[in-house]
Formats: sequence, structure tokens, C-alpha cells
Amino acid sequence: MTIKNNNTGSHQAWSASKLALKTIVLSTIIFTGIQAPAQAQNAPFTKPSWWFGAAAGANFNFYKGSTHKLNSQLTPPVTFHSGNGVGLFAAPLIEYRRPESRWGLMLQTGYDSRRGEFDQQTTACDCPADLSTKLSYITVEPSLRFSPFKASGFYLMGGPRLAFNVKKEFTYEQGVNPAYSDQEKNPAVKGDLSDVKDRLLSMQVGAGYDIPLNSQNNRTQLVLTPFVTYQPYFGQSPRSIETMTVNTLRVGAAIKLGRGKPNATIAANDVQFTVNSPTNITADRRVRETFPLRNYVFFNQGSTAIPDRYVLLEKDQVKDFKEDQLEMFTPKTLAGRSDREMTVYYNVLNILGDRLGENPSASITLVGSSENGPQEGTVMAGTVKSYLVNTFGIQASRIAIEGRNKPKLPSEQPGGTKELELLREGDRRVSIESNSPALLMEFQSGPKAALKPVTIAAIQEAPLDSYVTFTAAGSNKAYTSWSMNITDDKGIVQNFGPYMQETVSIPGKTILGTRPKGTYLVTMLGTKEDGNIEKKEATVNMVLWTPAKDEEGQRYSVLYEFNDSKAITTYEKYLTEIVTPKIPNGGKVIIHGYTDIIGDDTNNKNLSLARANDVKRIIENSLAKAGRKDVTFEVHGFGEDQNLAPFENKFPEERFYNRTVIIDIIPAK
Repeated sequence: MTIKNNNTGSHQAWSASKLALKTIVLSTIIFTGIQAPAQAQNAPFTKPSWWFGAAAGANFNFYKGSTHKLNSQLTPPVTFHSGNGVGLFAAPLIEYRRPESRWGLMLQTGYDSRRGEFDQQTTACDCPADLSTKLSYITVEPSLRFSPFKASGFYLMGGPRLAFNVKKEFTYEQGVNPAYSDQEKNPAVKGDLSDVKDRLLSMQVGAGYDIPLNSQNNRTQLVLTPFVTYQPYFGQSPRSIETMTVNTLRVGAAIKLGRGKPNATIAANDVQFTVNSPTNITADRRVRETFPLRNYVFFNQGSTAIPDRYVLLEKDQVKDFKEDQLEMFTPKTLAGRSDREMTVYYNVLNILGDRLGENPSASITLVGSSENGPQEGTVMAGTVKSYLVNTFGIQASRIAIEGRNKPKLPSEQPGGTKELELLREGDRRVSIESNSPALLMEFQSGPKAALKPVTIAAIQEAPLDSYVTFTAAGSNKAYTSWSMNITDDKGIVQNFGPYMQETVSIPGKTILGTRPKGTYLVTMLGTKEDGNIEKKEATVNMVLWTPAKDEEGQRYSVLYEFNDSKAITTYEKYLTEIVTPKIPNGGKVIIHGYTDIIGDDTNNKNLSLARANDVKRIIENSLAKAGRKDVTFEVHGFGEDQNLAPFENKFPEERFYNRTVIIDIIPAK
């Protein structure tokens, strides 16, 4: 009986092997029938050599041979032979293959289940007997990979399998004779199989097909790989006793990630270097700027004193203070690229005190916000109140104070995890709230309204329409960075860079200096990943001109709270009724958006451009209602670009002012 069953088991094992091999052959036919795109010779990146990912699939297990003794405590009255089952396979993987080679190496190490349920047997008492096993392993599977068709993603693979046993459970259950249905059913017996080998050394063969999920235009490339492998019973005898063997057919898929290298064959040809210089570059333009006044006073961490970067007057200086002569009252330590505007902002308490003195019916509420609690916020608000009362003589009854954990418009949002230190610096502040129109910006009201802006008359440095634009299209794929040498007709060289982005704008006056005009040779130097340098050249003519004495530009700004998309609604009436009527016939409007340095660079650039386009839409609609089509627009979104941002990002005041859209109105030439 035993010999007969063993022969049957060997025959069935051979049948299972043939089934698995037929499956692989059929998969080969299917896979090779799929036409894969050939290696893109003009793609900016090569296919990666190293791939990392994970594989998962189902093990279809076919048990053969004899299983009788389960362990020292249990030997059923019958012998089990055939069985099958489905188990989980899951493993991280590493793969190496050179793009130009057909050969490669693969390694998978993970969880491998050999779960099975055996065919039911009948005992001498005509009672049914059932056996199921849960054999599981940690498997290490190095493989050699071969691609028979170079232009196809199809490959064959094979190699050894080293498995370490981690689970050897069984469940045995003996039923009752159906003729005696009133008998009580025997409980299931669970335990561990005895004599299970700690290690198995076997083999596997299979096939797979790599399906690219993105193109070689992306440096990081993603591949989905369905696969099928067969692991024959050779070496897969789980126990050191009896004749149990298992054949396994595995069907699954892998997801793999790799990083290509710049394709050297296209770097020299596909990078297009161009220079765009305005017909005339403005030397200096007088500008009248309507500068918005944020109603916040920021405090340093751990201090309730007004920071010394704010201008604090003595009593005898109050009589000489005037909003239009703020250059006489400059901060002690002025940081930032725009001294003029920050001088205005750091005088905010003096401007407020002066306006309260001129409008005796106006009142304010000072709301202090501190991460240490409302009590400290109240102390901060009290510090500001004391300055206004003691220095400007404002009646204390006109100034209410309040303390909070966070301001009513906080920068730090619930659930936030990134750049919290910078956000919390912005939330440690005293907000100035009022319902008095004399103190507030036009068309705004309520405690959240900004204070009335300050008008500044000054020289605008490097207006946007004087920028020379250099574009190295394709450089972000071909080079690690690029820079420029700009040589004038006397051989004097100016160096700029290195740059990572494709487009760079430089003020024309920075290049020309005091020269009225010049012809320049611009040499672009692209650094490839291997360290080699590629050169491209362009010639540009620049002309400097001085605007007419009666020409004066105008500038307005729209401010945003952190991550706030509703600012446009707040300013819509202001843009429509204050800004638009100031645009002269035939004028030009340059709208440029910015953000602070908090957040992702790409998202910030997109956000700044979206806000700038919203401002353009409102102004365009207002002009259209007036029947005007004589105005030209130029829109930029600079994001957090620290070379172009109007302010630095060292202090929270500067970061708050960088969350802006600036509108420059240029008279017709």
C-alpha cells in the first residue's frame, strides 16, 4: 500500500512539474508577444543599473509523498499523501543589470509560506480524517537574469533558494462515522510537526516582464514586473522522516525603482541656451509705493520686551515724527535687502501712536499671543500699551489688551510637522485690532483688517522690466549645474552662478554698471555628472536709458497670511477701486508674486504664480468694465527665490512681507 502511494505521489509530482513548466512556457509566449519600446536613444536619462523594490505573490503549493507520524504525541491511524494550498510570498528585492547587457543579477529575501491542506483520508472506522499544515520560511533567493530579446522587457531567471524554517504548525481533525451522527465530534488537534528541517536548499526557474510606469524623461524610473516562477520538489522535502515533498508555482508582481544617469549622447544637442534682453534697460525709475502696513509686532523667543529692531522714540522725539519722513527714524540694526520698506515697518508703533493722537475717537485692542500661554501674551500686549501710553500720551482707556495661546490667524496649523520653529516665531506676536476707519486700510474693516498703508517716494532699484533673462532649456536634465561668464568688448569678465534652475533673471544694470550700452559675449558652462564641462555661447546687446523726469512708476502690494488663499477676496474692492484707476492709458502692469521660505520650493512657486494671476484677473475685469483694452500685463511667480524676494527671511517680519503679490504700474513710453 505504501509503495503504491509513493509511486502515485511521484507520478503526481511529475504532473505538477509539467504543469508548472507549461505555465512558464505559456507566460513566455504571452510576455514576448507584448511589444516593449526600444531604449530611447534621445531620452535625457539612461535606464538605471540598480533597482530597488518589493515583490509579492501567491505560492500555489502541491504536496506529494507520505505523511503519517505528525510528532511524538500523535500518529494518526491513516497516512496522508496528496495535498495543495495557497500561501503568501512577500520580499524586498535588489536587482542589478547594465542597460546595454542581457544579463543581470537579482536578490529577494522575505517571507515564504508553504501552506497546504491534504486530501481527506478514511480511517478503519469509516471516519473522515483531515490534515492541514502551515509551513513558513524566511527565504533567500539569488537569481541570474537573462533577457533573450534585447528590445523587450521579457526575461528568464533561475537560481538557488535557501529557506530557513520559522513555522511548522499542523491541524489534525478526525470526524465520526456518518452512520453514527449522534456521536460527539472529536476536537481538532493542533501542534508542531516533528523532524522539520531548519534549512532547505532547492532551486527555482521562472520568467518576468518589466513594464515601465514612466518614461526615460524622468531620472527616477518606476517599473511594474509581473512574474511566474516554479520551484520543483528537488530539495523541498520539509522533514527528515517520511517522504513529504512540495512543488510550488509562484505567481506575483514586483514594483521596482531606479535612478538613471544623464544620457551623454543628448546633453550637447538638447540644451538650448538663449538670452533675452529688453530693448532699453532702465537706469533708475522714481516710484511712488503704497506700502501695506501689517498690524503685527513680533517678539523674540523667551522675551516680553519689544525687540530692538523696532524704532522706539523718546518723549521729546514725538513732536518731530512724521510718516512721510521716516528716513529720520531708522532702526538700530536694520537687516534685509529693502531698507526703505523695513524702515517703515519697524516704525509701526510710532505710526500707530501718531495716528491715535490725530484721531482721539479711535481705539484699539492689542492681542498678545504666546506659546507659553495667555498670561505671557497679556504681558506682551501690556508692553506695547505702555509704550503708546508713556511715549505718545495715549489715554490708557483707549487701549484694551488680551492674551491668547495663538493668534486668531495662526501660521502653525493643527497636524503640521514641518518647519514648526519658523511658524512659531511668526505666531509669537501682538496683533493690533481696531474698528476705527481712520486707522484701517481702504475698503477693509473689523479686527482682522490691516492698518492704513504708508506712501513712500523713492528710486526703484532694478525694476523687473530691466531684467535680462538667461535660459538654458534642458539643463536640469543634462547638467548638475550651470554658470555663466559674461565678457564685454574690453575683455572684462563677470561671473554668475552656479544655477540649478533653467531660467535666471539678472538686473541689466548689474551687468552694464555705469556704461550706457555694451555688447557682451555670454558663455554658458554646463557641468555634467561626470565632471566634464560643456560650453554654449550667445551674444547680447544691452542699452541703458534714463527715464524722463516726469515719469514716475507706482507700486501696490497685496499681503497674505501663511497658506491663506482668501486674501484676494479681501483685497478685491481695493484692487478694483484704488489700484485700477491709477493705471494710465497705454500703461504696463507688472505683477509678481512671492512666498516666504517655509514650504516646498515647487509648491511655493506655483502658489505665487496662482496668486499673481488672480490679481491680474481682478484688474483685467475692472479694466474691461471701464471699456479699456490699452493696458499690457506681465505676470511672474517667483515663489521663495531668495535672489529675487523683496525681503530677507531672517525675521518673521520679513517672512510675512514676502507672502505678497506686488503690482508695478509703468507709464507708457
